[in-house]
Amino acid sequence: MRAALPVLLLSLAACGAKGPLAWPEGGPPAPPPGVEGPLTTEKMLEPPPQAAPDRVDDPVRRSEERRDDEFDLPPGR
Repeated sequence: MRAALPVLLLSLAACGAKGPLAWPEGGPPAPPPGVEGPLTTEKMLEPPPQAAPDRVDDPVRRSEERRDDEFDLPPGR
């Protein structure tokens, strides 16, 4: 058990990064289709229109009585 501790510490010390990160050969990946330029942080954080669509149709056009709900039953015993 005592011999395993130095081996464990050396293996953890050896798993650190050896140098700065860099893009693989060929540079950064191409932007997705439909994107003109590189994406910025602000562009990526802006939600698409599908995320918060505008309400087009209001189901209640004017104040009116609700019709009876046949499933609105009193609790059973």
